[in-house]
Amino acid sequence: MSTEIRSVFQNTVHEGESRLTRSWPALLATGAVGGIDVSTGVLALLLVQSATHNEIASALAFGIGFLALTLANSELFTENFLVPIAAIVAKRARPLSLLRLWAGTLATNLIGGWIFLAIVIAAVPHVRATAIAVGSVYVRDGVSPTSFASALLGGAIITLMTWMQHGTDAAFGKIAAAFAAAFLLAAGHLNHAIVASLEMFAALHAGATFGYLTWLRLLGWAALGNIIGGIAFVTVLRLVQVGAEAIRVERAQPGPPENEERERPSLGATDRRERPGPDENG
Repeated sequence: MSTEIRSVFQNTVHEGESRLTRSWPALLATGAVGGIDVSTGVLALLLVQSATHNEIASALAFGIGFLALTLANSELFTENFLVPIAAIVAKRARPLSLLRLWAGTLATNLIGGWIFLAIVIAAVPHVRATAIAVGSVYVRDGVSPTSFASALLGGAIITLMTWMQHGTDAAFGKIAAAFAAAFLLAAGHLNHAIVASLEMFAALHAGATFGYLTWLRLLGWAALGNIIGGIAFVTVLRLVQVGAEAIRVERAQPGPPENEERERPSLGATDRRERPGPDENG
């Protein structure tokens, strides 16, 4: 295993510890602003789509939301497949803390986005028709093999984005990964639990004919596909790539003091631990 992969894994474990050991207020606030940040991308998508009727241009505009997500150090529910699982595999946190993280982030992503998009539709009423058209795509696909395959891709792409972002300390690299993932989600209308929900919220605020029960059913279907796609196609394979020896080394490292609250490292900061790897001397 290369030194670079080992460093990415150490960085990922450290970040996973941070996310899993946060206080409830920090966890919920981070999730809420994550939903708001990505909603700015939905606003950009709707504005560009309404003005140009060009899906490629609007997909590029959607990247603004993931730019905000990256620079503001907020997070999405689907970013929490690889990172916290790596920390749990390294025995730096308990498995139950993962359920706490998933539930809290998912709920607050949705609440923050719902509120922000209500304001968007009220403030920019000329995008109403576009919002209904965009959000209705997921209703049209429904609970089907096609939408599930789309959800698998959505989960895998966002999990790959997190791995790429932890592989570099360069701001440009993190931003490039975010824009690439955002473009694929928007251009492909991929079934991502949070992005699809936010687009459906915009449609509902604009007067779409489907209801919240339909949204809830589709959310569950998307979340299931995202979890399987993110864990099976990226998380498991990356941990195999890291190797058992590197995992054993991480397990041997002392964890944080109990109940210690950690802050998420800022973009561009070097947050890898300064510790020797198992083959540092060759």
